[in-house]
Amino acid sequence: MNNFDIPHSPDVYSQTDLVKLQIFEKILKGNVEAIAITDSYGNIEWINNTFSTLTGYGETDVLGKNLGLLFAGGQKVYESMRPKLNEANHHEDETWMRCKDGNEFPAEVTLSAVRCDADMITHHVLEFSDITEFLHAQIELVQRTKELSRSNQELEQFAYVASHDLQEPLRMVASYTQLIAQRYRGKLDADADEFINYAVDGATRMQAIINDLLALSRVSTRSATFSRVDAKQALNKALANLRLITVETGATIVCDSLPELNADVSQLTQLFQNLIGNAIKFHGSSPPRVEIGAERKNEEWIFHVRDNGIGIEPEYFERIFLLFHRLHTRKEYPGTGIGLTICKKIVERHGGRIWIESEPEKGTTFYFTIPIALS
Repeated sequence: MNNFDIPHSPDVYSQTDLVKLQIFEKILKGNVEAIAITDSYGNIEWINNTFSTLTGYGETDVLGKNLGLLFAGGQKVYESMRPKLNEANHHEDETWMRCKDGNEFPAEVTLSAVRCDADMITHHVLEFSDITEFLHAQIELVQRTKELSRSNQELEQFAYVASHDLQEPLRMVASYTQLIAQRYRGKLDADADEFINYAVDGATRMQAIINDLLALSRVSTRSATFSRVDAKQALNKALANLRLITVETGATIVCDSLPELNADVSQLTQLFQNLIGNAIKFHGSSPPRVEIGAERKNEEWIFHVRDNGIGIEPEYFERIFLLFHRLHTRKEYPGTGIGLTICKKIVERHGGRIWIESEPEKGTTFYFTIPIALS
């Protein structure tokens, strides 16, 4: 028997037991949920303070009356709930309650059965709370989610159109600055050669940024439907695209078996290509080594891309996925700072998540997941 157990036989009650009963009553009276205790037919025998606050009914208004008076739908609502207690001790529902003044409010209700030792239902306990604010917040959240989704779609469409339309004029600028560099480098003074180099470098970098922004916008705006693909085939396509840099750096690529799954094959290829490309690019003094694998855990596939490169400080683990965020200058390592943002967006489109484990000078491992439900 714990400290609050009370004997079933009234004739053995002690003063201590009465104190316990008073404590129980205070707890129930002050409960934040409205509570009503009835007999097995629903006739009210006891209510707490919150009941009166929510409904406006006092004890003299409801004692001896049936719970049906509380429901906006009348007695039939309560009568539809009662039979469900024969199979289960609790029944939860959302319905409309009616106050003493006739006003109605949405409520979350729980009707429970109290059984005696012979397993007969002797009482019902009704608990309910006003969920008006919750429903308003839920509606507002849905509206804001729709607005945010629409805004994101418009922004993605704008990024696609803007980057697509900038391609042609930028291509012309880049072509002519390169032509000027070829024809007039060394024929003008040193300042002119320097200015020409700046123009060529700027146009080239802008082309790279526009191309990456276009790729980022296409993750959502020009994505393909999911189909059954072999992740190993997507990896092989990515490695084929990276063949030149792999040969130049003497990189070693090691791959375990990979699963079949439902995915956008072009995006999965791009995901592998960006992660492996980064692993090769940010190598240390030793030739780069990249290991790729996947394992099933619970309800998802967990992929990893592990390297022996320069590593990343822990404070940058989240920031590296932000748009245009770079940890190194362009002179140290080329790039636009968009590649990992694209990776994150691809993984999230597939319902997964992406994260990193790394130590400086000890390599980096990128993990990403794809739910089993997709595969």
